[in-house]
Amino acid sequence: MTPSPLLRISHLSKRFGQTVAVDDVSLEIRPNEFFSLLGPSGCGKTTLLRALAGFEDPDSGTVTIAGESGELDLLRLPPERRPINLMFQSYALFPHMSVERNVAYGLQRERLDRAVIRQRVDEVLQTVGLTDKATARPAQLSGGQRQRVALARAIVKRPRLLLLDEPLSALDRKVRAEMQLELKRLQHEVGITFVVVTHDQEEAMSMADRIAVMSDGRVEQVDSPVDLYTRPRTVFVADFIGTSNAFVGTLTSGGVMVPGIGMLPGQSVSADAGPEVTLIVRPEDIRFAPTGQAVLAGHVIDVQYFGGASTVAVRVEGVDRPVLVSCQGTTTLARGDATGLAWDPAAAVLLEA
Repeated sequence: MTPSPLLRISHLSKRFGQTVAVDDVSLEIRPNEFFSLLGPSGCGKTTLLRALAGFEDPDSGTVTIAGESGELDLLRLPPERRPINLMFQSYALFPHMSVERNVAYGLQRERLDRAVIRQRVDEVLQTVGLTDKATARPAQLSGGQRQRVALARAIVKRPRLLLLDEPLSALDRKVRAEMQLELKRLQHEVGITFVVVTHDQEEAMSMADRIAVMSDGRVEQVDSPVDLYTRPRTVFVADFIGTSNAFVGTLTSGGVMVPGIGMLPGQSVSADAGPEVTLIVRPEDIRFAPTGQAVLAGHVIDVQYFGGASTVAVRVEGVDRPVLVSCQGTTTLARGDATGLAWDPAAAVLLEA
């Protein structure tokens, strides 16, 4: 049974002059969910996040959050009264304060009892693994440790919803991978709903329970990472999530007829001809095949080995981009080799072109 939403966004829009940053967005975010807003730069995800935090006033739409006595109109509340906290991309730590003073700052502003502040700061520093760094200054910490301080400062106030704007963008690749696991662990441990804005598909796919993919201010699709990858609803989502090979043609009873290439296997239909469609095939669903069994033929133009898997780029006449094929381990194919390609019809995804 799907729980009632914690946050409900209905037909939210925001313009900056002639530019529509957020265009009629509706979303429901569940309690204790790790939710991600994913999309390229300029798609509206940060503007949407700032509207939730109270730093942008939407032109239209509503945002409500579940309360003890029903839904609360979030847009009527000033930022400081919303049960929401925002963790900035820059972390915004006070350089002259120690770690524990940085974390305690928000609680001190609320004039809580000193003993309560000390207890909550100690608890959250233990949660993020920084008890031994309590007296250190931000300049003495690594990038990953500063990120944990910013996270501790955000969750120590116990918000119902934590907004994170590109939280891992300042970290190097190895530390970022470690912090992805850490963020997921902390989210489960503290029991707070996380909404993370990112343009990094790997980051969103590895952390989020559900993802809203955005483009040009609109939501293209909301789904789990697995469903976004295996069942994209638009060409944009298929292209943005993971790597895909796309072929545009006409849907027929035998597959998809692609000009300059011929018939490619796809979902079979009863009609003799149909609308223009885009056939999407993931690299891991394509296999190398002998001439008699191949649906495409070409020459290898590049082989990349990523440790455990190889990606082979094949130039096929009539296709404007190399066809990418993924296979486990290494491959015997080399640049210049001729090869055939094939896939099962059920592995292809057909979308409106």
